[in-house]
Amino acid sequence: MPRFRRPEPESPAMELHALPADRDEDDKKFAGSGSLEEDSSELPAPTAGDAAPDSGVRKIEAIQAVWGATYGKYILWSGLAMMMIIFELDNATLYNYQPYATSAFHKQSLLAALQTMQSVVTAAAKPPIAKLSDVIGRAEAYCICITFYIISYIICASAKSMDVYAGGMVFYSLGQTGTQVLNQILLSDISPQRWRGFVLAFSYFPFLVTPWVSASIVQSVITGIGWRWGYGMFAILMPFCASFIIIPLFVFQARAKRKGLIQPRTLSPVQFFHETDILGTLLLCGGAAMILIPISLASTLPKNWSNPRIDVLLGIGGACLLAFPFYERKFARFPIVPLSFFKNTTIVLSCALAFFDGFGFSATHAYLYSFVVVTRGWDARHATYLVYINGVVQCLIGIGAGWIMYKTRRYKYLIFGACLVRTVGYGVMLRLRGASNATWELYIVQCIQGPSCIGSGVISSAAVVAAQVAVSHAHLASVSAFFLLTMFIGSSTGYAVAGAIYTNKFRGFLHHYLPASSEAEIECVFNSITGTLPAFGTPERDGINNAYSDVLRLITWAALGLSFVMPILALCLKNGYLGEGHNGVDAVEEPGEANLGTEERIGLLHDVS
Repeated sequence: MPRFRRPEPESPAMELHALPADRDEDDKKFAGSGSLEEDSSELPAPTAGDAAPDSGVRKIEAIQAVWGATYGKYILWSGLAMMMIIFELDNATLYNYQPYATSAFHKQSLLAALQTMQSVVTAAAKPPIAKLSDVIGRAEAYCICITFYIISYIICASAKSMDVYAGGMVFYSLGQTGTQVLNQILLSDISPQRWRGFVLAFSYFPFLVTPWVSASIVQSVITGIGWRWGYGMFAILMPFCASFIIIPLFVFQARAKRKGLIQPRTLSPVQFFHETDILGTLLLCGGAAMILIPISLASTLPKNWSNPRIDVLLGIGGACLLAFPFYERKFARFPIVPLSFFKNTTIVLSCALAFFDGFGFSATHAYLYSFVVVTRGWDARHATYLVYINGVVQCLIGIGAGWIMYKTRRYKYLIFGACLVRTVGYGVMLRLRGASNATWELYIVQCIQGPSCIGSGVISSAAVVAAQVAVSHAHLASVSAFFLLTMFIGSSTGYAVAGAIYTNKFRGFLHHYLPASSEAEIECVFNSITGTLPAFGTPERDGINNAYSDVLRLITWAALGLSFVMPILALCLKNGYLGEGHNGVDAVEEPGEANLGTEERIGLLHDVS
């Protein structure tokens, strides 16, 4: 049964940080005044529901107790804003260097496989990084992720082969996924549930600008210093911008330690092994990788699907994933994904929505950039505009969805409407994304569905909030990572399916439309977007364009088929109530609720239809 407390004084509407519900009155006083001279009491001991000491959770609560009434929290918000700017700029530029890098190594056909590998790493690394941030702290985990970023930039910029480049992208994926999940965890740490959707959506405000800036950057890099320097420049920019969030976190942690709010804690290697659940992480990461990557690579190997390596990898991957829940339940002392999540209907449905959302986006975007470069002859700038226009609309829609959740305190029917838009959007995409369509039609389908605008903008803002408010603060990092994990497993599945369709069907379409072309000419189109192509208007160029249109249409059919499941899942969600507290488990009674009866209170704080 939820715990109720006396109402706290109402804070201004835009006050985005909230003290944990179980913080004692002295800590509330300190947080409001920014002064701790009179007391050095510790934070309350972990509750029985906590799966681990959760040092990261207690550190961020201590930071909120010492950051002061004004300047401290604004410094932290400013640091997060700076980090989001460089994160989005990195994401919007480096993604577009991949077709040129794979073409430079004559491995364009492996683009989807590379993206699948990145998505697998990105997905599977989220829970361990979230767990790491709970064990050692948010600031310390940030430092590790930025180190991965720097290593990746150096490797990719100096790569002499596709294998080395792919290795660099593994480190890049670790840095990117770690930064993303830590940003979301920090934002969720310091925002109340009612404002959570708005805060998470608004945090992507740089994406309103970065696509237009990044398009010019990509164009200048590709035609000037080369894609290698596109990676190299971020080896300086990323750590510089990251310092604006890392330094304040360490400064506030040091202040909290001086006040006795954070107690020194030494972890032995054995304790670290258990608390980070390393074996469970290996089962999860290895199982996902050995299933999804072979699906995308199968057609590039000798004997294709008959290759015994495929069967072996799929068998081992399946065994790892089957062993994962058994190990987590029977042997893991601190499960990386608490099994209680799978018993919570709200979490399961929210994560299922995230899976299908990620699948559709990745599948229909895997070869979109290559498609417009080849079939339209667009340069890097214009291709980047098309690829990222949907992200701009998604950001705006997400902010609007967050505001609606703030006003209505509900999310179910908002998500349901978004799912309907996505399904309709894929149907429109079958008609409006082809070599014969006008430019404005390509942009319209990106803005309406794309497949990630109106539908995904709402789903990504609302579904994650539904999952987060269903758990206590101690499990916030785990459920956030679990949500993002399922989204990126969906994403990697989408890339894998797109890669499988491309590698299995595209060469056949080229042979159909270009019967007189040699095998060498077919392979040039199949494996590169930078090779010499026939002139526009010639039958050969029309054939290449039609082949690209046909393969993208097949990929869109796959996304459309799975999208029909999403409205059903949305209808099964409970229409949860979003209060002023941090979550719906450690609930704080709100002003105006004091006279409610017991059943009415439970109806407010529990999911209601």
